[in-house]
Amino acid sequence: MNSMVLKSFLGLRKSSPETSHFAVHQKHAAISFPQKLKVIAGKTSPKLQGRNLRVAIVGGGPAGGSAAETLAKGGIETFLIERKMDNCKPCGGAIPLCMVGEFDLPLDIIDRRVTKMKMISPSNVAVDIGRTLKSHEYIGMVRREVLDAYLRDRAKENGATIINGLFLKMDMPKDKNSPYVLHYSGYDGKTGGVGEKRTLEVDVVIGADGANSRVAKAIDAGDYEYAIAFQERIKIPDDKMVYYENLAEMYVGDDVSPDFYGWVFPKCDHVAVGTGTVTHKADIKKFQLATRKRAEDKINGGKIIRVEAHPIPEHPRPRRLSGRVALVGDAAGYVTKCSGEGIYFAAKSGRMCAEAIVEGSENGKRMVNEGDLRMYLEKWDKTYWPTYKVLDVLQKVFYRSNPAREAFVEMCADEYVQKMTFDSYLYKTVVPGNPLEDLKLAINTIGSLVRANAIRREMDKLNV
Repeated sequence: MNSMVLKSFLGLRKSSPETSHFAVHQKHAAISFPQKLKVIAGKTSPKLQGRNLRVAIVGGGPAGGSAAETLAKGGIETFLIERKMDNCKPCGGAIPLCMVGEFDLPLDIIDRRVTKMKMISPSNVAVDIGRTLKSHEYIGMVRREVLDAYLRDRAKENGATIINGLFLKMDMPKDKNSPYVLHYSGYDGKTGGVGEKRTLEVDVVIGADGANSRVAKAIDAGDYEYAIAFQERIKIPDDKMVYYENLAEMYVGDDVSPDFYGWVFPKCDHVAVGTGTVTHKADIKKFQLATRKRAEDKINGGKIIRVEAHPIPEHPRPRRLSGRVALVGDAAGYVTKCSGEGIYFAAKSGRMCAEAIVEGSENGKRMVNEGDLRMYLEKWDKTYWPTYKVLDVLQKVFYRSNPAREAFVEMCADEYVQKMTFDSYLYKTVVPGNPLEDLKLAINTIGSLVRANAIRREMDKLNV
């Protein structure tokens, strides 16, 4: 197992073209990755007469907003359905630096630029992370309600129709070119609290409606393991807020979560304090109390201004595509283990799915089919599947016990580990490593794991 972990951890760096190959888990459809993607819509799909392709996106988070903007810019008649326009998802709100440039985000929607992070072990040993960051590098902290609204508004400016509605169900097409009929309750300020039952006919549906996706249920996409995230927004005194000006904290230990971590992330005028778990969902409030206890000295005197809870997927769904319906973001299961990161991957998957539709339809002039949408899945898996597998292995190895977590925090003190980790996170690219440093890292990792196992054995003796 140790050798597997080391190989996977070092595998964050890009393989040569000759050896870049990986297998998809049996729970997912077998996927082959062609050297060059070919669009076949122009040969097999009919031209649309008197109208452009019509696409509905269900869900207005980062995945839905990014998809809607790309579609609208690409000549697609675009509809985005979202019920909660002020959605405040219990999300740490961390975004990588590359997302700011890649998605052209204005700096004023970023609450804090985190340049320092403390990783705090079960025994409260704190390791400072961020020493390798360059002067212009940072992790952005955003509020989801601000980011999501910005992306939706920008999609609207580019021609997308934003619908304040609750998606209920959809009727499947009668043949390969017939429309999907979406049923939803519309809330436009004129129909009262119950909403008005409405329908919408479209050619393609993108499910961006989160972990409890109704679109996923409609296509029988299958279930997945999920974590419960619990978060409190706490407004702390100004003098204490200075401490968190550009600092985030992550706590690991059985007390804060048996399989995840607790966090304190700074926002505009408050901190977000939260935790999550897959294996012990019923104890989530107990873990949250423990997280607050670990950070007690730094958040004393704070006032809870909002409490949030939400499911977070732990792996991709068995099916992410059916006919002319595709899933993106949390609905598809694109949240990384170990870190729980999902915002960038949601926005990226929404954009990639939309790009496949625009390309396959020749800017909305032709009907698309499942083959066109499958281009998005193939590109996604080829680009990001190794990252998900690496983080899955790391979580299983280093989050399995308190001694293993101590070893993980010890390993995070290594500057080489920090550099490789931050480079991978900030830019979502895998950079080549230094062979000598790789060897040192391997030796240090083995040493940390050996020490962790020795500590665990001694603790087991004491418990006998």
